[in-house]
Amino acid sequence: MTATTDGSSGPAGPVAAAASEQTDITREAVDVTRAAARAAERSIEHLLGRQDAEGWWKGDLETNVTMDAEDLLLRQFLGIQDARITEAAGRFIRGEQRDDGAWATFYGGPGELSATVEAYVALRLAGDRPDDPHMARASAWIRDRGGIAASRVFTRIWLALFGWWKWDDLPELPPELIFFPKWLPLNIYDFGCWARQTIVPLTVVSAMRPVRPAPFALDELHTDARTPNPVRPLAPATSWDGLFQRADKVLHAYHKVAPRRLRRVAMNAAARWIIERQENDGCWGGIQPPAVYSVIALHLLGYDLQHPVMRAGLESLDRFAVWREDGARMIEACQSPVWDTCLATIALADAGLAPDHPALVKAADWMLAEEIVRPGDWAVRKPRLAPGGWAFEFHNDNYPDIDDTAEVILALRRVRHPDPKRAEAAIGRGARWTMGMQSRNGAWAAFDADNTSAFPNRLPFCDFGEVIDPPSADVTAHVVEMLAHEGLAHHPRTRRGIEWLLAEQEPSGAWFGRWGVNYVYGTGSVVPALTAAGMPLSHPAIRRAVRWLESVQNDDGGWGEDLRSYREQKWIGHGESTASQTAWALLALLAAGERESKTVERGVAWLAETQQADGSWDEPYFTGTGFPWDFSINYHLYRQVFPLTALGRYVHGEPFTDRAGSAPDNREGG
Repeated sequence: MTATTDGSSGPAGPVAAAASEQTDITREAVDVTRAAARAAERSIEHLLGRQDAEGWWKGDLETNVTMDAEDLLLRQFLGIQDARITEAAGRFIRGEQRDDGAWATFYGGPGELSATVEAYVALRLAGDRPDDPHMARASAWIRDRGGIAASRVFTRIWLALFGWWKWDDLPELPPELIFFPKWLPLNIYDFGCWARQTIVPLTVVSAMRPVRPAPFALDELHTDARTPNPVRPLAPATSWDGLFQRADKVLHAYHKVAPRRLRRVAMNAAARWIIERQENDGCWGGIQPPAVYSVIALHLLGYDLQHPVMRAGLESLDRFAVWREDGARMIEACQSPVWDTCLATIALADAGLAPDHPALVKAADWMLAEEIVRPGDWAVRKPRLAPGGWAFEFHNDNYPDIDDTAEVILALRRVRHPDPKRAEAAIGRGARWTMGMQSRNGAWAAFDADNTSAFPNRLPFCDFGEVIDPPSADVTAHVVEMLAHEGLAHHPRTRRGIEWLLAEQEPSGAWFGRWGVNYVYGTGSVVPALTAAGMPLSHPAIRRAVRWLESVQNDDGGWGEDLRSYREQKWIGHGESTASQTAWALLALLAAGERESKTVERGVAWLAETQQADGSWDEPYFTGTGFPWDFSINYHLYRQVFPLTALGRYVHGEPFTDRAGSAPDNREGG
């Protein structure tokens, strides 16, 4: 025996050292668990304080300044300028400018040409002068990158409305497209719902080619003011791009000879299509861009601004405005109350809030009232499928969202609702509708089934973002997780979804993230789904995912992934640590049985250490995705709900499994 430091006898050195080390590890684990529990308690209090009296949660949905610029351009086009709004929008746009004079489309990102062009024009409308230092820097930056001619089609459409660009030098989009049957390539239902809602009104704008008097010239944004609209080179005729470019030339020729009666009938049909899809709140699809273009199209067709459709549409646009304390006005591209509410409900329940807590019951009541029980555009491909499900926004009955529906069902299952029959009926409808929206390849997309045509992305008109809605790993994972918790893990449709997910795993062990940034999001979605469906934790796919997440953990213990990972391989899994991305990684690792690992402890410790005094987290980085790389989103509630979910599962265990019996059963008699 050897003497210990306190004079007593103890085991020999190596054994004593091992025991001491094990004690230290145990003590560290206990300390981390206590810190996680305290952080979760503070986060619960913070999140409960943000719930609306009606039961919903909604964080700001931050995108980029093109939303604000196009709002000012719309007001200029319609002649409804408002000095207060213009000043507030200008204040916000100026505040987002980079030091080099450009504007980015996400926090910390590089300057983006089209966003910079639109921001510059908007500031000119707000009264800023070309020789102001910040404006001179912006115009020089634009010219250095090719000027207006190098900007995207949608930017040049806005400029064409005021004669700053020629309509003849834009791709043609004929309104006769509305007549294409659904079996014909390039019919409107070949486009994703967000693109469809934008393209239909733009066919009217493209046909009518309006020009309002420009309030100023924009010569300073052209590389050569003498030839402001240079001809773009054609791709080889043997390529798809070359084929569609030459088809566009044919459509330009058709524009000059199109039968007037046919064109008028087509535009009227487009107007009917637009009006039929206006929501109860006056908006279209719950998103700002289609609403803007729909208002312009209907105005061109003779609907005056006092017409009920127009008045409701314009009023709906005002609801996208977020007024800040400094007097700036930011425009949201969309609003996310259903998504935020179901995620908040899951977070609070998994963090230990009682399933019959008034806040959860109120949230469930609100979600149940938001159920969509009528067919929408999705029924074009699924005509015999009964409706059921939830959208993303306050009002969007025409486009329920498969992703939202899966998460709402998972949220409702965590609440002990006082009317279980009502909850069970809604869950049943939603689950059946979601299952029926499976694509032929076994996976699920966000809004439609089998929206995978390769042609829409080839159109010269579509040079910005995704215009189709193919299945993705993150949505498929959420559906598989929901079906597993509904007792359908062995259903043939669920098994096909799992097979598709396994086939989509990257060689690295990660999964691509379509609606969140990026491989961390995809992996954080898929692993919990696979384990919920009964996949053994020892399965090679699970172990590869764990090893990848371990390999990309930051030195500070958190995880981060920059939006540039959508374009540059070196950024995959790499970026500044963020609360939401750290939580996604932890959700995967916890589901994979890694709770006791140092990797998880370091991640949990990072969340606890970076929490602010009020129980929230700060996250300026964009971790949401609209279109990979092209359109990025900072969901302001992500930084609250996902960390709380991860902390809750770390402290209390996985939902529906480790806490067996604590998750309420809304099934009749359950």
